[in-house]
Amino acid sequence: MSTDKGDFPFFTISEDHEALREAVRNVAEDKIAPHAAEADETATFPQAAYDALVASDFHAPHIAEEYDGVGADALATCIVIEEIARVCASSSLIPAVNKLGTMPLILAASDEIKAKYLPPVARGEAMFSYGLTEREAGSDTAAMRCRAKADGDDWVLNGQKAWITNAGVSEYYTVLAVTDPDGKRGSNVSAFVVEKSDPGFTFGELERKMGIKGSPTRELIFEGCRIPGDRMVGAPGEGLKIALKTLDHTRVTIGAQAVGIAQGALDFALGYVKERSQFGKTISQFQGVQFMLADMAMKLEAARQMVYVAAAKSQRGDADLSFFGAAAKCFASDVAMEVTTDAVQLLGGSGYVKDFPVERMMRDAKITQIYEGTNQIQRIVMARAVLKR
Repeated sequence: MSTDKGDFPFFTISEDHEALREAVRNVAEDKIAPHAAEADETATFPQAAYDALVASDFHAPHIAEEYDGVGADALATCIVIEEIARVCASSSLIPAVNKLGTMPLILAASDEIKAKYLPPVARGEAMFSYGLTEREAGSDTAAMRCRAKADGDDWVLNGQKAWITNAGVSEYYTVLAVTDPDGKRGSNVSAFVVEKSDPGFTFGELERKMGIKGSPTRELIFEGCRIPGDRMVGAPGEGLKIALKTLDHTRVTIGAQAVGIAQGALDFALGYVKERSQFGKTISQFQGVQFMLADMAMKLEAARQMVYVAAAKSQRGDADLSFFGAAAKCFASDVAMEVTTDAVQLLGGSGYVKDFPVERMMRDAKITQIYEGTNQIQRIVMARAVLKR
């Protein structure tokens, strides 16, 4: 049994988890993979993937049964994201960002807010995004400039949020804003639920990205956006505390996404080297290629183990989740970048063209080293945790 001090970290893969993996893989290969290249090429939201995920209850598996969800545990949610990312990273952001957007509510919202906003997401009627980052407040989240000012029983938001995943498609947004400009830095921010239809809430232009092109990324713009006072998540001034606690849980899902991307690249590269012939034999018979494959598989399995341990800690709410979540995200995303790069190398010229999926996987892998905290920030989080021991 794991303790709060981080001793004996473990996870258990049950028969239910294995059955879930098979079910998700079938949906991913049959309903999502055929549209992955098109979503990337046209930079359009993968609606076919969303419809397939909703039909199979894989779009927001983390939401509890009491809110019309399936109540999947953290490890099961990671398996869902991993298997979708194996064929389409953009589509894997549907369950990942639904968890990111709703996690503040799950952790800190009133029963009334949970009852209002979680069921529509669980039923596939709406998606939920997360608005924390600003152009000048990325790693330094406490420097945010978005403001929420009390006006009678309402709050009025002014400012912007940048790099918001699935912006414009999601119906609901958890938004962090300064509510006490003269208050102590880091303790003057509050969290709110903003609805897409709220007056004064608009979106910026679509960002033109290197990867995950099927997942729209836009600014959230608030110009006198008035929302009811009962939309605050948690108590006034607790916004950043809730936001950072949220990231402790959801960084694990980015690790799962990274593992899935890397697995997809390795799987494709394996198939290719077994078929490609040079000098009278398949290139899989060359020792240099075998060493590359061995390193790719070894590092990928290590990353998967780290993600699953962190997922188990997320489920239990272990005190050392912050370290393990950061470590899993950091290590897995570095591995994903390395494995996808090697997959491109193994395919040679074929790996560099869009006729084959590994170049897309390489581009998609890069963002896992950046969002939900750069890997440099993850190392700061880990170092602080180590120094406290």
